[in-house]
Amino acid sequence: MSIFAIGDLHLSGAVHKPMTVFGSHWQNHWEKIKKNWEENVTGEDAVLIAGDISWAMTLEEALVDLKEIHLLPGKKIFIKGNHDYWWKTITKLNQIFEDQFFIQNNFYIYQDYIICGTRGWICPNSIKFTEHDKKIYERELKRLILSLEEVKKIKGKQIIVLTHFPPTNDQLDSSGFTELYEEYSVSKVIYGHLHGENTFSQGLQGIYNNVKYYLVSADYMNFNLQKIL
Repeated sequence: MSIFAIGDLHLSGAVHKPMTVFGSHWQNHWEKIKKNWEENVTGEDAVLIAGDISWAMTLEEALVDLKEIHLLPGKKIFIKGNHDYWWKTITKLNQIFEDQFFIQNNFYIYQDYIICGTRGWICPNSIKFTEHDKKIYERELKRLILSLEEVKKIKGKQIIVLTHFPPTNDQLDSSGFTELYEEYSVSKVIYGHLHGENTFSQGLQGIYNNVKYYLVSADYMNFNLQKIL
């Protein structure tokens, strides 16, 4: 029983949004992901999906893509990305497929791990951080605190945080997010959002103050799943 992760599937089964506009390496990207998924994941495993799941605008459109994911092995655990406009009512989402769990002010227990999280937002930086950004950033921190307060009540489990945005700015400075991960003794943080060779170095990776960080954007992973455990 293993845990895998990948982010930024950017599926478009019901809408016309070819990812090749972002580079030829995105050609048939879903077929590449599916092949690696089917070769490595069993029905007993869990796959954490770090946001930007579908380009759909409505749940009806997104169902085409969610069904594609449903057909693959393993328990799928999702966090919302900044492009997941179809993601509305969490209760409804968690009633669609038994093998899919959507995280929003809740958590999922898998073996010795408890998985929680929030979407996140861009962190304070010297390039662009508006009052609007500050408002969303602070709101996301509050949501994360609420989730971490709940999971810390459950003893004997290690905490995995699933988020979409990177936990720091492009200079890898400490942020409100990294401080919370350290304060609540989070074991692992999984995120995506970053795309393109010029951005990957802006993502915190490896162990930092006893927390292990994983960047799992699909193109960074060459459209393969990252084995976490």
